[in-house]
Amino acid sequence: MSRDGSFSGYSRGEARTRTARSLNFDSSSGVLGKLGRLPWGFILLIVAMALIGIAMLYSSAYTNPAEQHLWKLQLIRFVICFGIMIVLALFPLSWWMNLSWIAYVGTVVLLLAVEFFGVTGGGAQRWLKIGPVAVQPSEFAKLAVTLALARYYHAMLGVNGSRFVIHIGAAVIILIPAALVFLQPDLGTALAIIASGGVVVFLAGLSGRIILAGVAAAAAAVWPVYQFVLEPYQRGRVDTFLAQLFGSSGASTSLGESYQIEQAKIAIGAGGLNGKGWLQGIQSQQDYVPEQHTDFILTVIAEEFGFLGATAILLGFAILLGWSLYTALQSASNFGRFAAAGATATVAFYVVFNVAMVLGLLPVVGMPLPLISYGGTAMLTAMSCFGLILSAYLHRDDKLNTTGLF
Repeated sequence: MSRDGSFSGYSRGEARTRTARSLNFDSSSGVLGKLGRLPWGFILLIVAMALIGIAMLYSSAYTNPAEQHLWKLQLIRFVICFGIMIVLALFPLSWWMNLSWIAYVGTVVLLLAVEFFGVTGGGAQRWLKIGPVAVQPSEFAKLAVTLALARYYHAMLGVNGSRFVIHIGAAVIILIPAALVFLQPDLGTALAIIASGGVVVFLAGLSGRIILAGVAAAAAAVWPVYQFVLEPYQRGRVDTFLAQLFGSSGASTSLGESYQIEQAKIAIGAGGLNGKGWLQGIQSQQDYVPEQHTDFILTVIAEEFGFLGATAILLGFAILLGWSLYTALQSASNFGRFAAAGATATVAFYVVFNVAMVLGLLPVVGMPLPLISYGGTAMLTAMSCFGLILSAYLHRDDKLNTTGLF
């Protein structure tokens, strides 16, 4: 030690610098370096959207003592999920790739467990009770399928190019969990799995002719599926949707299947341009809209903050999703590109379907609005998707080797 307290002839400042480097704190690849390189504008927008959702939950339960605790639970869940998102963002893409098949197989096992040990709620057997916690494995399936497809194509495209036969394997990866989710029954989540997986398959180079043939086959299957596969309550929702869409007078009664969507339209219309103000909505405060704290939370926003408030929420989602897709396309590896694009598609599907459902443009199914609707598993899934997207951003220049399918 020298007279000024430095080590080996270095000044105090140089010694600190060398120590920081040895701990990897000031390196761009270290924890603090990665935190500094995160897109904090994107992250703050996520926080803002979630806080708006919490404020809307507070409003929706303002006159309902039995639900006044929901906003507190949602706040706690968001804080925990926010920490998980940041941690996941710091992991390299190679970690995500190594996790992919484990996550996929584990999710399929959980979905099978739901069939035998699942807890029924809301007319469907979708939850597993693990101690005091109830989890919905179908939510995990969306991200697990995306990761498995990204790993699959990362390996197969490097060896076989974009030959049609490799897409058959991708279809199997998608359809196994989608079928298990559909059997619960949960049509909305099954469609979400197929849609997000389909985006990955499309980016992997599936030809336009095959896509058109698939669309034609799906259109031809609509009637048989409606007639022989859907549950009676699901057919009722489709009937209500068609009656609303084509203006059939027989389906529009306050006590019938169309009650929920009718009340949603009233709430949206009552908001006008600027809305009635926070905590001032008649439909929301009187609980006229069923499930307004989950699937129909947008009606609370539209009534209390009007067309401008609802548009601001949709603009926020547009920015989040647009940036996420741009990030996916910037990835140097097939895995990063496909995984981030699939995660983006998962969130996008929920946003588009939820908004269309609330507006009466699609049938009513269980479809929360990401970051806004109440729900722990749905919040965890959305934040995990954003964690994956942020990881793809931080490690967009990583060129992953093709080390085999597994």
